[in-house]
Amino acid sequence: MDPVLPAGSLSGKRALVTGSSRGIGADTAKYLAAAGAKVAINYRNKEARALKLVSEITAAGGEAIAIGGDLTDAPSVDAMFQTVADAWGGLDILVLNASGGMEGGMAEDYALQLNRDAQVRALETALPLLGEGSRVVFVTSHQAHFIHTVPTMPEYQKVAESKRAGEDALRERIPTLDAAGIGFVVVSGDMIEGTITATLLDRARPGAIDARREDAGRLYTVSEFAAEVARAAVDPLPEGRIRYVGDVSGFLNPHR
Repeated sequence: MDPVLPAGSLSGKRALVTGSSRGIGADTAKYLAAAGAKVAINYRNKEARALKLVSEITAAGGEAIAIGGDLTDAPSVDAMFQTVADAWGGLDILVLNASGGMEGGMAEDYALQLNRDAQVRALETALPLLGEGSRVVFVTSHQAHFIHTVPTMPEYQKVAESKRAGEDALRERIPTLDAAGIGFVVVSGDMIEGTITATLLDRARPGAIDARREDAGRLYTVSEFAAEVARAAVDPLPEGRIRYVGDVSGFLNPHR
């Protein structure tokens, strides 16, 4: 993988990326580790993938640990951050990447549990580990961020509304975070090629990804978007605490 952050620029830093056994989270973890950060790989049930990622990072000279934890289960979240505290004594970067809601067989309110309640729980549980100069990154989509002004596909509506609710709930904590010297930023991306969400959407509505690609001109790949998430963990905080990745013209000017 090409360097996204300068080698050694995160030496001594400690990071945890939720939902990082695969996809965007995994690539984000790799980029942070390549810059020198110790990285905790969080997974819910993909232990083998998480351990493989840890092996890849350590083989490349980095340091990583895998921590199982269901973000919708409070004791599991407590145990996850306790593991980080025991191993490293604190955190400098928390990337709230895990999300979902389109999976089958889940409770009716699962999307809200994961995309709002669990995000707030993770942040609040992590707060004692986050010191001055640390950074919290929340990963979302344009379809969710702009859901109050731009409709999305019915198949994604519940997920989009729940992720926006999560963003709003986290934003309410910005004054507390600012007072503690903890930076907070939202990274909002267009549909991302190759993600589980994109695959499920295309399965539910064939042609949806092709249509969005045509409208936007291009869609980011998983690794390209993950690079932006990694940079958001260190770059100066943007105006409005929002970093857009991919075309937003149709969202900012929906009636154009």
